[in-house]
Amino acid sequence: MRIALAQIDSVVGDIAGNTERILASRAEGERVAADLVILPELALTGYPPEDLLAKAHFIEDNLAAIERIASTCDSTSLLVGFVDSSDGVLHNAAALCRDGRIAHVYRKRLLPNYGVFDEERYFDPGQTALVADLAGQAVSPTICEDIWMPGVAAEAAGAGASLVVNISASPFHAGKGVDREAMLRNRAADNGVWVAYCNLVGGQDELVFDGRSALISPAGEVVARAASFSEDFVVADIPPGEGSHAPRIEEMPGGEAEIYGALCLGLADYVGKNGFEEVVIGLSGGIDSALTAAVAVDALGPSRVHGVTMPSRYSSAGSVEDSRTLAANLGIECVELPIEQPFSAMLETLGPLFADRPADVTEENLQARVRGMLLMALSNKFGWLVLATGNKSELSVGYSTLYGDMVGGFAPLKDVFKTRVYELARWRNSCGEVIPRSTIEKPPSAELRPDQTDQDTLPPYDVLDAILAAYVEEDQSREQIVAQGHDEQTVERVCRMVDASEYKRRQGPLGIRVTPKAFGKDRRMPVTNRYRG
Repeated sequence: MRIALAQIDSVVGDIAGNTERILASRAEGERVAADLVILPELALTGYPPEDLLAKAHFIEDNLAAIERIASTCDSTSLLVGFVDSSDGVLHNAAALCRDGRIAHVYRKRLLPNYGVFDEERYFDPGQTALVADLAGQAVSPTICEDIWMPGVAAEAAGAGASLVVNISASPFHAGKGVDREAMLRNRAADNGVWVAYCNLVGGQDELVFDGRSALISPAGEVVARAASFSEDFVVADIPPGEGSHAPRIEEMPGGEAEIYGALCLGLADYVGKNGFEEVVIGLSGGIDSALTAAVAVDALGPSRVHGVTMPSRYSSAGSVEDSRTLAANLGIECVELPIEQPFSAMLETLGPLFADRPADVTEENLQARVRGMLLMALSNKFGWLVLATGNKSELSVGYSTLYGDMVGGFAPLKDVFKTRVYELARWRNSCGEVIPRSTIEKPPSAELRPDQTDQDTLPPYDVLDAILAAYVEEDQSREQIVAQGHDEQTVERVCRMVDASEYKRRQGPLGIRVTPKAFGKDRRMPVTNRYRG
């Protein structure tokens, strides 16, 4: 039996476009004489379709499209994800299409309802396994979560399946690819079956799907693996034999390489799928804007990225020069818009009201808001998407200005802690130096008052990020964090800042999820909230 793993980048809601992608995969399968082409979970609607599923006409369009797809299948069968409603409720389903019709429908049995998943809101679970004879193999389809729990694969093997197929839309976070593949290898080896896994690839709002589709032998060995973070089409024979198709095993990057790849894909797809052509970034000379610019150039190309440096009376000459050097290294346009004149005008306007009060964070935030206003003006005039440059450490504790440096339509580093920002910058420079060394080495500063550094207000970032990881991502209590050896007053201060900044995060732009718990879908805390346990 020859199978093909068609790892495509579906677009949510683009049923017509996704249909053409699926049909192109079928045609490629015919060209290589595949018996079965496997496509991802909900490949027809895109994942997750969320409340589009409440629209009856969306479901009807999806059903008409799957019928059209099935009518084209003859010598090559397709297994493709769609929304089934044949029993009056909605199911996350897979259609096995052959001989010009939908021969079988499998309904997802285990519906995830944690983290970023809300499938119980929309779907009813399936109740039964499916085993179908196809080209000499007993094939049992499963969908994503089904295979993470051992029971479904074991039941399929017990029903005589020799090949368990899993179509998936498994979102990325750092390290998940290795864990996922280890699980697939266990399912294959524990049940003595082939496992063919086809995962979605692409960016969808804050989610990134990393691909890495794979074929696993009954011995638990990886026989084929598709690329990470790009569309791919991998062909393999089950079982391999003389004259069989030699499958590819693509490398699986880890560490900074995989996070950087996810950032690039998430940004490129957000820009492309939402109809933007170009982006603009405020370049401060700091590490966050430098890394954001590097990601943008690698994702989109230098001609589509614009840098703006907006020096103030507090900007150091080194920071302005670092911004220019970065832009030159990346090959992007960099324009200079000094903010002294509008900042002074604001101070003059507010002067009568502020006369008896000393300067404080108000005047600092005015500078950030002037910069945000200028970036949004460029966005409105030229249609450029503003990329916010804030990182997870700053957003966690509110070290950011609403309507200032939080301005933007998308925030690539939103789920990246500051310590990881530095690691990613060093990794990117190891591939070819673009971020000035002085940007990496100098103390981080907002440069909104004389001789300011971040550590005037925050603990050192290695300390801060360790506390944040425990409190935000692991939901540990203050007492548990202190028990790890952290200073009690520091822990209390950091946790209080996180709790008090929820209202800010609610008003910030979307950003790419790269950790197991990001702000947004993963972590949904009430803004009005007095719990401090």
